[in-house]
Amino acid sequence: MLNNIGLPGLLLIAVVVLVLFGRGKISSLMGEVGKGITSFKKGINEGTKELEQDAADAAKDVTPEAEKDKA
Repeated sequence: MLNNIGLPGLLLIAVVVLVLFGRGKISSLMGEVGKGITSFKKGINEGTKELEQDAADAAKDVTPEAEKDKA
């Protein structure tokens, strides 16, 4: 069904949305979407760094427990 819309249909939908919501509302909405995407990417990067740090911390000390007691 959506394969038959085409360019004229998309332009008509864009004009209707612009008329209904106004330029200011759409602009602020897109700004919020951009902030959300940026926040999501930042969270993913921080989570990845945290996982890498945890893996690095776990890999640092490979001494068996029996050997740790002797030191």
